[in-house]
Amino acid sequence: MSVHTSTIQNLSLNEKVSRIDPHDCCFKSQINQRLKIRHAFYNFPIAQPVPTQLSINSTMPPSDVYTSIKQLLASNGVTYREVTHEPTRTSEESAKARGSDLSIGGKAILLKVGETFRLFVLSAAKKLDSQKIKEHFDEKRLRFATPKELQEMTGLVPGSVPPFGRPVTSFDICLDVSVTKNTEIAFNAGMLTTSIIMRMNDYLKIASPEIFEFSMEE
Repeated sequence: MSVHTSTIQNLSLNEKVSRIDPHDCCFKSQINQRLKIRHAFYNFPIAQPVPTQLSINSTMPPSDVYTSIKQLLASNGVTYREVTHEPTRTSEESAKARGSDLSIGGKAILLKVGETFRLFVLSAAKKLDSQKIKEHFDEKRLRFATPKELQEMTGLVPGSVPPFGRPVTSFDICLDVSVTKNTEIAFNAGMLTTSIIMRMNDYLKIASPEIFEFSMEE
C-alpha cells in the first residue's frame, strides 16, 4: 500500500487532522479514511486456533463402528490381531505403523455410483479404476463421497473407514479381486489409531462382498 508524503508526516494522525486546512477537503478525507483503517486493524478479532481432525480423532473414545466390528468378529468366532498406533491417514502410513506389507491393506472408499452410495475395497497397493466401476453398474456418473457426507453417514473421518458393509455400515460392499489374492487383510477399524489384521478366508465369509475387478496398477 502506498504512503502519502507531506510536510506533516512526522506528526501523529490525530495531529495531522487538527492541522489540516479546513478548506482542504480532499486531504482531510484521506486522513479520516486512514483513521478508520487503523481503527479496524487494531480492533480486528484474533482468530483462535482450530484443532485438526487428526488431533481430535486421536483422543476420541472407540467409535461405534469399531465396536460393531469387534462384535461381528466375536460373534463369528474370528481370531485377529489388533494393533494400536499413532494416527494414520494414508495406506502407506498405516502399513508402516502395523509393520505389514502395503499390499494386504484393505483400502475402503465410499463412492456414489449413479444415485447410490457403495463401499469399494481394493488393495492399498492398487489404484481405483473408475471406468470399470461405471461399466459394471452401467452408470455414467461416479464421484467420491465428500468428508462431510462420510461423517454424516458413518460418523467416520477419511482414512478410518473399514472394509465392511452391513451390519457395520449401511452400504453394499464391493471387493476388488486384488484383495482376494492375499492371505490376510489389514485395515483401520473405524479409528485412525487402531488397526485389525485378520485372515482373508474369515473376512470373505463375514463381509460377503460382491467381487469383481476395478483396480489398476499405481
